[in-house]
Amino acid sequence: MQSIIDSIRALFATYNAGVSITSIDKLPQSGSNRIYFRIHIAGGSYIATYNDNIRENRTFFYYSRHFRAAGSPVPEVLAINEEETIYIQEDFGDVSLLNQLEKQGHNETVYALFRQSLEELARLQIRGDNELDYNWAITSREFGKQAILSDLLYFKYYFLDTLQIPYDKERLIDDFEALSTYLTHVDHKYFMFRDFQSRNIMIRDGKVNFIDYQGGMKGALQYDVASLLWQAKAELSIEWKDSLLEYYLDKVEAILDTKIDRNRFVSQYNGYVLIRLLQVLGAYGFRGLFERKAHFLISIPLALRNFKWFLSNKQVGIVLPEFERLLGLMVQEEVINRFEPVQADDKTPLVVHIKSFSYRQDMPEDPSGNGGGFVFDCRGILNPGRIAEFKTKTGRDKEVKDFLEQQTRMPEFLNSIYNIVDISVEDYIKRGFESLSVNFGCTGGQHRSVYAADALARHLRNKFHVKIDLHHVVQEANNWIN
Repeated sequence: MQSIIDSIRALFATYNAGVSITSIDKLPQSGSNRIYFRIHIAGGSYIATYNDNIRENRTFFYYSRHFRAAGSPVPEVLAINEEETIYIQEDFGDVSLLNQLEKQGHNETVYALFRQSLEELARLQIRGDNELDYNWAITSREFGKQAILSDLLYFKYYFLDTLQIPYDKERLIDDFEALSTYLTHVDHKYFMFRDFQSRNIMIRDGKVNFIDYQGGMKGALQYDVASLLWQAKAELSIEWKDSLLEYYLDKVEAILDTKIDRNRFVSQYNGYVLIRLLQVLGAYGFRGLFERKAHFLISIPLALRNFKWFLSNKQVGIVLPEFERLLGLMVQEEVINRFEPVQADDKTPLVVHIKSFSYRQDMPEDPSGNGGGFVFDCRGILNPGRIAEFKTKTGRDKEVKDFLEQQTRMPEFLNSIYNIVDISVEDYIKRGFESLSVNFGCTGGQHRSVYAADALARHLRNKFHVKIDLHHVVQEANNWIN
């Protein structure tokens, strides 16, 4: 990692000689293999990216130049190293549209930002398509039948098949073929962002800016709008979804300077909403059911209920007998309940006692008098305390948390713990038990155990709404943590 940071410093010096870098912060890892850094200078900042996928980088460079020339709000690429593995770009800040939605709720300001996003999207899709060389696309030049079939099969393998609902395989594949053919024959194909969601829309000075479009290709206008308006995390109301779609169509007609068949557009739009919802369930199934990542398992019930509403209220415009039968079975309450965790309420007696401690001292006692509970040893995780800049910090400081999340196996360690502890918490809630003890130990009780205890407390509150009694034994004794 240090060699990458040194290379970033060297590249920045070629771009902005004489300007001193005050710090370089590694940013949280996204879903890709790209590694992002924020370069801080006096009065400003830049984003540096390391990515050894040179073809992907070249696509990003080309798309960025092309879309900026078309007037779209994408970052300017300012410097590229000779190997094309590191580049520096304009920094749009760290506030996304999703951040604004979560902070402000569904108010007029956020609604206006969604409208602005859709207006700029329409411009990027249509004007950006003009003279765009799709040979630069990373996977394929066009999002066509094979790509749609791939998304459907992803959903089938990683979610539908896990439900073990009997179905006619040949009839289902026939329905997949019919749906993919129907959605391929749309009237309006331009640039398709592919991952147009509120996390990839950055807000700076009240204006929207787009990032992470290097996976784009030729495709239906409907896909990106469906991606944004039906993003599960956003939980937009149906009133917002419908009115924002109408606003987007107004902007498309203005740019094209022609009327479009809105009934046909909306029918095929619903088909792309269906594809996006299935794609999300496939991803949740893979990450949650196969990789056993707790966050994704928690998200499945919300996604299923969102999907259930869609099936009851929207028409795709094509008859798919076997597929529709299976989708109807998939959103039955007994199926959703499989993924719905038991929830504590005000009358639930259970209290989960979570503590961090140091192995240099005695192990915490179980306050219930029952003995037992869990003790997890965090010493197998790389110790931040061995790094000079972290010695006086704790597992609650941002720098330490970033280190544990991004440069150690702590996320993997915690996912395994969540799976184990969840079994007991769910059982104890059902049986009316009053106490469960979970302890995390590390060498000094300062970094790893503190971080792990906080993480488990947050996880159990979010998933089970259970009462938590959290203590950091060493830190409270030293008055480091309030």
